[in-house]
Amino acid sequence: MPVDRLLELLNLLRARPQSTAGALADELGVSVRTVYRYVDALRGTGVPIAGEAGVGYRLRPGFELPPLTFDAEELAALVTGARMVFRYADPDLGAAARRALHKLEAALPPDAAAVVRRTALFVPAVDEDGVHVVAPVREAPTWVSELRHALDGRRKVHLEYADGDGAWSERVVRPVGLFFWGRVWSVGAWCELRRDWRSFRADRIRDLHVADDVWSESDGHTVEAFLTAMRSRPRR
Repeated sequence: MPVDRLLELLNLLRARPQSTAGALADELGVSVRTVYRYVDALRGTGVPIAGEAGVGYRLRPGFELPPLTFDAEELAALVTGARMVFRYADPDLGAAARRALHKLEAALPPDAAAVVRRTALFVPAVDEDGVHVVAPVREAPTWVSELRHALDGRRKVHLEYADGDGAWSERVVRPVGLFFWGRVWSVGAWCELRRDWRSFRADRIRDLHVADDVWSESDGHTVEAFLTAMRSRPRR
């Protein structure tokens, strides 16, 4: 029985209060019957999995996996992702990515920590002409940071925005997702002025204010609804 799949199943159980065998099978890309076999195998090693087929499974309180069991490919992916965040996210998130890398390296066994140090996948900063620069290039970092906090708190945002023709307007929006397109950040949001979903480029925002007003996903304003609306629109 593949040990890596058993560890993957354990991680899924750790991340959720309870999961059905069907949901676990979809995540693992295996049959429901195979999930039953994996659960039995884990129980046989002493892992305290509660639940049963048709009801769902959960880990009993108090069980912990050995920390940070990553293979070399997973470590390379984490390091590269953290370097991208540091280079192109807002300053607060970039600093958090650097701290997370330091914590990761400190917590790993020596062989795994060496993988983190020698991962030769880099995200160099370049200007618009493709010339390397020392300072990180970030797209409207202040707006991205404020939008991220507004998104986390489900708060409305008042902004002054220029469309593609340069015409300015004032908007009140409900942000549901931030997107990085390689050079430009955009925010997907419900626009109260247009009564529709809109995508706003961060570099076209002239002023921004996060309001105290809180909105709810129960109104249908979710990132899934935004993505569905964007997919249904004709490409320009």
